Parts: sequence; C-alpha cells; structure tokens
Amino acid sequence: MLLVLDVGNTNTVVGLFQGSDLISRWRLSTHADRTADEVGMWLRQLLDLQGVDPAELVGIAVGSVVPPIDPWLREGIGRYLGIAPFFVEPGIRTGMPLRVDAPQELGADRLCDAVAAHEFYGGPCVVIDFGTAVTWEVVSANGEYLGGAIAPGPGVTADALASRTAKLPRVAIAPPPRVIGKGTVDSIQSGLFYGYLGLVEGVTRRILDELGDAVVIATGGFAEDIAQHTDIFRHVEPDLTLHGLRLLWGRNHPREP
Repeated sequence: MLLVLDVGNTNTVVGLFQGSDLISRWRLSTHADRTADEVGMWLRQLLDLQGVDPAELVGIAVGSVVPPIDPWLREGIGRYLGIAPFFVEPGIRTGMPLRVDAPQELGADRLCDAVAAHEFYGGPCVVIDFGTAVTWEVVSANGEYLGGAIAPGPGVTADALASRTAKLPRVAIAPPPRVIGKGTVDSIQSGLFYGYLGLVEGVTRRILDELGDAVVIATGGFAEDIAQHTDIFRHVEPDLTLHGLRLLWGRNHPREP
C-alpha cells in the first residue's frame, strides 16, 4: 500500500492506495505550525482507523505547497511511520518534459495534476484544479507540460470581499436560485458563483484558442459544483492530484505499490 499526502494551503488530503485503487481518503485542515509529533500521531491515527500497520506501506509520497510544514512532515513521518517520505520536488523523474521558463517553480500539485491527466486522458489536455487558488495546467499532444494560469479561488475572493467591506457579510459559495439577487446574501452569492464561473469559462476558452481542441478535466473541492453549471468540462476527477502523487512515486521507484 502507498500513502499519499496532498498538502494545500487550506486543506491536506490524504489518500491510501492499494495498487492503483484509492481505497481511503481523508480531508483535513492544513496548519503550518503543526509539530513533527502532531504530524506523525495524526497519520498513525488515520492508519489505525483503517486497520493498517505502517509496516504494510511500501512508501509515502508528499506533494506540498506549504514549505514551512515540510521539515515537520519529514521528521514526523520518519519518526512515527519509519519511512523516509518521497517529496515531489525539483530533480525527480516526472516522465513529462517541462516546457516552461522556470521548472523549479512549478508547484507539486500542478505537476501531479498534469501527470495524472495525461496518463488517464492523453493529450492535448487542460486540467483545472479548484483549491485555494484555481489553476490551469496545459499538456501537449506529445505529453509536454506547456504552462498554465493561476487565479484566486472562490474562497479567497469571498474572504476578500467580506474583509474589505463594512456591511457585506461572508456567505456560503453556492449557486443562488436566480442570477438577479433579491437581497444582499443572494446578490453576493450570484456575483461570486456566476462571476467565478465566467472566469473559469473565459480563461479556459482563451487557452483552447491558443492550444486548439483539447480534453478539459476538472478536479479539486469545487469542481463538481462548477461542472453542474457549464459544459466546458469533459471529465470531472476529484482525486486527480492523489493519482498524480501515486504515479510520480512509481516513476521514481522500481515498482509501483
């Protein structure tokens, strides 16, 4: 079995694979000030709940975009699980040429998304990942990473609106019953949701104008909500990043789990 951790700015998603099958997944809050002991005990508890002994793991793969927590992840995983974790970082074998100006700056989550999308759907393809930020990853027909785009995620936008205005409340990001709001809350919801939908469709269509026809895949926590209101996605795969971690672990070890 392989344990994978997708450490994002807001949430950390932990997945447990048996071969290529994702058999368990957990979504937890990310806290950059966790200690190594907290990280290690937290992971041991998840495995205990699943009835898995750490000795059954062939490896642990980590994709992190929160550098302050990385040393504690390494130390806690080593101390409590007895395994040196594999980190998605510059210098690993990706199996994907990176046709960008600064490959070392590419986030681990973005690389995982691109690798998994091409493995599952071929190229050319575009992956849109809905997290704290929304990202677009573009892969060529030849399996090359061509670059992408980054914009604030819906939660960041909602937080900014509430914090920078005196009377507008923080509201849940959900599609209101109509675009034309009848009150403050549904007016904000309309602007946030449909404005965000317009951003996603607009950037994606401009990418396709440059790239040509391509498979468009959505992933991340908000993907399914957006997918219900647009026809721009051909596939929705909520666990794409976890599969990317599995694939990259396999490409850097002689055998997959």
